[in-house]
Amino acid sequence: DGTGVITINVLLILNSTDYGKSFHDISHRINHTFIKEELGISVGPGSSVKKANTALFLDLQDGLWLSLDFGARWTKVHEGETKSNFILLLVEAEERGDLVLKRTKDLGKTFTIIHEDVFSFGYIGAFLFFSVMEDPRSPRVMYFSSDQGETFSQALLPSASTEQFYSILDGDEDMLFMHVDNPGDTFFGTMYTSDDRGILFSKSLERHLFDGHRKSDFTNITSLRGVYLTNKLDIDGRIRSVISFNRGGTWRQLKKPQNVNCADNVKRCNLHIHGEHSRKNRIVPVLALSEPTAIGLVIAHGSVGDSLSSSQHPDVFVSSDGGYNWIGTLKGPHHYSILDSGGLIVAVEVHREGQVKTIKFSTDEGQCWKLYNFTEQPFFFAGLASEPGTKAMNVSVWGFRPEEDGQPMWVAVTIDFQSLITRECNKKDYEEWLAHSTDKRNSERNGCVLGMKETYRRLKKQSVCRNGRNFVVTKKQIPCPCTREDYLCDYGYYRHVNTSECVRQPNTPNKTFEMCLNGEEDELLTAGYRKVPSDKCQGGFTPQGVVQTIIRPCGVKPSPDPSAKSTSVGHFDTPVRTVLMLKCLFVLCSY
Repeated sequence: DGTGVITINVLLILNSTDYGKSFHDISHRINHTFIKEELGISVGPGSSVKKANTALFLDLQDGLWLSLDFGARWTKVHEGETKSNFILLLVEAEERGDLVLKRTKDLGKTFTIIHEDVFSFGYIGAFLFFSVMEDPRSPRVMYFSSDQGETFSQALLPSASTEQFYSILDGDEDMLFMHVDNPGDTFFGTMYTSDDRGILFSKSLERHLFDGHRKSDFTNITSLRGVYLTNKLDIDGRIRSVISFNRGGTWRQLKKPQNVNCADNVKRCNLHIHGEHSRKNRIVPVLALSEPTAIGLVIAHGSVGDSLSSSQHPDVFVSSDGGYNWIGTLKGPHHYSILDSGGLIVAVEVHREGQVKTIKFSTDEGQCWKLYNFTEQPFFFAGLASEPGTKAMNVSVWGFRPEEDGQPMWVAVTIDFQSLITRECNKKDYEEWLAHSTDKRNSERNGCVLGMKETYRRLKKQSVCRNGRNFVVTKKQIPCPCTREDYLCDYGYYRHVNTSECVRQPNTPNKTFEMCLNGEEDELLTAGYRKVPSDKCQGGFTPQGVVQTIIRPCGVKPSPDPSAKSTSVGHFDTPVRTVLMLKCLFVLCSY
């Protein structure tokens, strides 16, 4: 119900069902088993899409434990060995390229083999994906399945050597963002976007930053449809931020905030956003934040100038329109959180050495801030936590306070802002807002993104009131006529600089290419354009392209004999790599 909290340390598992006001020891329910600190517990809406009460963890003996009731009862579903390694998306294993991908639909009672010779795998949105080394001397190739492994097809992507890597950046029910590493230690690669089957991929962004720790700054701005943010490593060696408002179709630099100026010697003045690369290097404490219920709201650390600089002090910036326009809102790095569906923002300033006792809060999307002292006894800050989904009005600040014996005493303070903001919002507190409104002179196209105009009902900045738990995002949608901007460049094509036209790549021999889909070979005649998945435009620009099926078998090596596919858990005697996603449990084994 959103009130649950689980904490993990070396000896105890504690859970809370009242926003962290009280905790109960549940360690005995797993026989006081030790949990691997680096793995922890996988729990919550982001880990199990269908059931938020489902939790999964791996103990020190590599036993796999499962709870279906938020930790009230635990069941060991699998025995492992000390070489096992719990993963979420990618496998870390010495036996890469010689692994077997298996699936269970009954929480570990039986397993079905999906494919052998697997190098890595993952599950995101509607897609199961895995890379295969069909020959030890051959580059890896990617395969995708949209039916949980029943059928799969090879993706039309550049192959990768053992020194290179693929990385799924993001995905949903009808589209994937894929990063393909460049050869050598370049720290960049090329970003591709898929069709709705995960098979055809188009080039979206070159020189996409992917650092030595294999961390990407790619961010889905969930508060507005179609918006993505990332950083690229330009030829001059500088890191610059770019943003897309049409699901990777085109990218542009971010506007400079109106209330912040660049130095006089800066020729190109833009806002640049810190991402995972900066967080890994402890330049910023948290990443950019957005929520689907807080329409248009984005909070992020950044700096203004020609490029992103580690020597420049990061500040906090806020956008109210999904990244089109920004304001500087807080000086220096902060931890922040969105509450009450965007009606309230809270922040705690980062003090590298000192203790904290004050929280900042804003009711107007960061234009003005107020201070609240939440304790008379300051403590060293460790984290800021709020309920997922932004519906709550309370937030927990936790940390530790040194005791006389030198041992730290952990402290958690829960702040309920309902006592400060008491009025419930009414109709007069809301306004109609046209998303993606950039050209008011062109009324027909203004606001058209991904083939649709969307007008939202959202809270006015000057209204100080509570949206409440029953608040629901409402919008009106009107379809737009199609233009070239509603299309991605097809496989073998790229978008010419500063235009919306797709031109053929020099190494593409002709306009016809073949692809393997579900065991049959398809021949595609393309005009260079492919409609963006989920784009709803009607009429207007329509490129011509025909797909025809050639009755000719193709595809990957056949799976093992079906009679050997189903196995019992008790028969496993090999290292196991496990991931829990949706209804299925996918396991990688080495024989």
